[in-house]
Amino acid sequence: MENCANCHGRRLQGQALWQLRDQYEGRRAPPHDSTGHTWQHSDEDLFHVTKFGKFASTPSNVVSFMPAFEHSLSDADIIAVLAFIKSRWPIGMRASQSMLNPDHKGMPADADKVDWTLPPNCTASFQRWGQSPGGQ
Repeated sequence: MENCANCHGRRLQGQALWQLRDQYEGRRAPPHDSTGHTWQHSDEDLFHVTKFGKFASTPSNVVSFMPAFEHSLSDADIIAVLAFIKSRWPIGMRASQSMLNPDHKGMPADADKVDWTLPPNCTASFQRWGQSPGGQ
Protein backbone atom coordinates (compact mmCIF):
# COMPACT_ATOMS: atom_id res chain seq x y z
CA MET A 1 0.00 0.00 0.00
CA GLU A 2 2.81 2.42 0.81
CA ASN A 3 4.24 2.19 -2.68
CA CYS A 4 1.00 2.00 -4.66
CA ALA A 5 -1.14 4.48 -2.71
CA ASN A 6 0.86 7.50 -3.88
CA CYS A 7 -0.50 7.07 -7.40
CA HIS A 8 -3.36 4.58 -7.16
CA GLY A 9 -4.99 5.96 -4.00
CA ARG A 10 -5.38 4.72 -0.43
CA ARG A 11 -7.91 2.13 -1.46
CA LEU A 12 -6.30 1.50 -4.86
CA GLN A 13 -9.28 3.30 -6.39
CA GLY A 14 -7.17 5.00 -9.05
CA GLN A 15 -7.22 8.63 -10.06
CA ALA A 16 -10.27 10.42 -11.32
CA LEU A 17 -10.48 10.69 -15.08
CA TRP A 18 -7.73 8.09 -15.52
CA GLN A 19 -9.07 7.25 -19.00
CA LEU A 20 -9.28 10.83 -20.24
CA ARG A 21 -7.38 11.36 -23.47
CA ASP A 22 -5.59 14.67 -23.04
CA GLN A 23 -2.03 15.93 -22.56
CA TYR A 24 -1.85 13.95 -19.26
CA GLU A 25 -2.97 10.68 -20.79
CA GLY A 26 -1.13 7.75 -19.25
CA ARG A 27 -0.05 9.73 -16.18
CA ARG A 28 -3.16 9.09 -14.09
CA ALA A 29 -3.06 5.76 -12.32
CA PRO A 30 -5.95 3.38 -13.07
CA PRO A 31 -7.93 1.69 -10.31
CA HIS A 32 -7.18 -1.91 -9.41
CA ASP A 33 -10.87 -2.88 -9.31
CA SER A 34 -13.34 -3.85 -12.02
CA THR A 35 -13.33 -0.34 -13.50
CA GLY A 36 -9.62 -0.53 -14.24
CA HIS A 37 -7.69 -2.96 -16.39
CA THR A 38 -5.34 -4.67 -13.94
CA TRP A 39 -7.48 -7.82 -13.94
CA GLN A 40 -7.16 -8.01 -17.73
CA HIS A 41 -3.43 -8.86 -17.52
CA SER A 42 -1.65 -12.10 -16.64
CA ASP A 43 0.33 -12.48 -13.44
CA GLU A 44 3.55 -12.38 -15.47
CA ASP A 45 2.56 -9.08 -17.09
CA LEU A 46 1.53 -7.56 -13.75
CA PHE A 47 4.81 -8.64 -12.15
CA HIS A 48 6.82 -7.20 -15.04
CA VAL A 49 5.06 -3.82 -15.07
CA THR A 50 5.45 -3.53 -11.29
CA LYS A 51 9.13 -4.44 -11.34
CA PHE A 52 10.22 -2.58 -14.48
CA GLY A 53 7.59 0.14 -14.90
CA LYS A 54 6.17 -1.08 -18.20
CA PHE A 55 4.87 -4.22 -19.81
CA ALA A 56 7.41 -6.44 -21.53
CA SER A 57 5.58 -5.88 -24.82
CA THR A 58 5.92 -2.08 -24.55
CA PRO A 59 8.51 -0.73 -26.99
CA SER A 60 11.59 0.71 -25.27
CA ASN A 61 11.03 4.16 -26.78
CA VAL A 62 7.56 4.49 -25.18
CA VAL A 63 7.58 6.58 -22.01
CA SER A 64 5.85 5.03 -19.01
CA PHE A 65 4.80 6.99 -15.96
CA MET A 66 4.54 3.83 -13.86
CA PRO A 67 7.53 3.79 -11.51
CA ALA A 68 9.79 0.75 -11.60
CA PHE A 69 10.15 -0.94 -8.22
CA GLU A 70 13.03 -3.27 -9.09
CA HIS A 71 15.39 -1.46 -6.69
CA SER A 72 12.93 -0.83 -3.87
CA LEU A 73 10.83 -4.02 -3.71
CA SER A 74 12.02 -7.61 -3.72
CA ASP A 75 10.36 -10.11 -6.03
CA ALA A 76 8.57 -11.53 -2.97
CA ASP A 77 7.29 -8.05 -2.08
CA ILE A 78 5.97 -7.55 -5.62
CA ILE A 79 4.20 -10.90 -5.50
CA ALA A 80 2.69 -9.94 -2.12
CA VAL A 81 1.45 -6.61 -3.52
CA LEU A 82 -0.19 -8.37 -6.46
CA ALA A 83 -1.74 -10.97 -4.13
CA PHE A 84 -3.15 -8.17 -1.99
CA ILE A 85 -4.66 -6.43 -5.01
CA LYS A 86 -6.18 -9.68 -6.29
CA SER A 87 -7.53 -10.60 -2.84
CA ARG A 88 -9.89 -7.64 -3.04
CA TRP A 89 -11.42 -8.76 -6.35
CA PRO A 90 -14.72 -10.61 -6.51
CA ILE A 91 -14.47 -14.24 -7.57
CA GLY A 92 -15.55 -13.51 -11.16
CA MET A 93 -12.64 -11.14 -11.70
CA ARG A 94 -10.21 -13.55 -10.06
CA ALA A 95 -11.43 -16.40 -12.25
CA SER A 96 -11.33 -14.24 -15.38
CA GLN A 97 -7.81 -12.99 -14.66
CA SER A 98 -6.53 -16.49 -13.90
CA MET A 99 -7.55 -17.56 -17.40
CA LEU A 100 -4.73 -15.34 -18.70
CA ASN A 101 -2.15 -17.38 -16.79
CA PRO A 102 -0.59 -20.64 -18.02
CA ASP A 103 -2.77 -23.59 -16.96
CA HIS A 104 -5.21 -21.04 -15.44
CA LYS A 105 -2.87 -20.67 -12.47
CA GLY A 106 -4.58 -18.84 -9.63
CA MET A 107 -8.09 -20.06 -10.48
CA PRO A 108 -10.13 -19.83 -7.29
CA ALA A 109 -10.77 -23.35 -6.01
CA ASP A 110 -14.48 -22.70 -5.68
CA ALA A 111 -14.96 -20.88 -9.01
CA ASP A 112 -17.10 -23.74 -10.32
CA LYS A 113 -19.12 -24.07 -7.11
CA VAL A 114 -20.42 -20.52 -6.56
CA ASP A 115 -22.40 -18.06 -8.63
CA TRP A 116 -20.39 -15.18 -10.02
CA THR A 117 -20.58 -12.62 -12.72
CA LEU A 118 -17.95 -10.82 -14.72
CA PRO A 119 -17.48 -7.06 -14.60
CA PRO A 120 -19.58 -5.13 -17.14
CA ASN A 121 -16.54 -4.35 -19.29
CA CYS A 122 -15.61 -8.01 -19.72
CA THR A 123 -16.50 -9.99 -22.81
CA ALA A 124 -13.10 -11.18 -23.98
CA SER A 125 -12.51 -13.30 -20.88
CA PHE A 126 -15.79 -15.12 -21.35
CA GLN A 127 -14.91 -15.79 -24.97
CA ARG A 128 -11.45 -17.09 -23.96
CA TRP A 129 -13.02 -19.38 -21.36
CA GLY A 130 -15.31 -20.95 -23.96
CA GLN A 131 -12.35 -21.61 -26.25
CA SER A 132 -10.03 -23.02 -23.58
CA PRO A 133 -9.76 -26.77 -22.81
CA GLY A 134 -11.01 -26.24 -19.23
CA GLY A 135 -13.94 -24.03 -20.25
CA GLN A 136 -15.87 -26.60 -22.28
